[in-house]
Amino acid sequence: MITEKIEELLQEKFQEPEFADCFTVEIKLEGGKQLEVYVDSDSGITLEKCQRIHRFLESHLDTNGWLGEDYGLDVSSPGIFRPLKFARQYTRNLGRTLEVQLSEGEGKTGILKTVNPESIVLEEEIKWKEGKKNMKGTIQTVIPFEHIVKAVVKLSF
Repeated sequence: MITEKIEELLQEKFQEPEFADCFTVEIKLEGGKQLEVYVDSDSGITLEKCQRIHRFLESHLDTNGWLGEDYGLDVSSPGIFRPLKFARQYTRNLGRTLEVQLSEGEGKTGILKTVNPESIVLEEEIKWKEGKKNMKGTIQTVIPFEHIVKAVVKLSF
């Protein structure tokens, strides 16, 4: 299958020192002719890295003819609006606001405070009443990765 071959090529490329902190987020082949490759990096993926990965993959696709002569290839970062998939992506977003959908159907929004191998810590603002007074405070909630269905960074402008 083409996507496995592309993943193998990417792993080969990621052995090079300047690409050592890169990783594959997703590979999609649509219609047998349009290949979309999403890569990220612990230090942030740059346009130059995407271009170099694109040229690397394109040369292999052309040489091996895996998609024929007429195909499309896009190599890009996953973008801020795509869900986080890997713990290493959460680490890069420490201090940012996340919207997290949990497996129980509950949603949480808060500031990402900590990333551990098994979980994240989200600081949420809570409101309650004491008598007639409206109170406000924060709590920190530990959320295991296995309970996260979807997490996206929420940008504030």
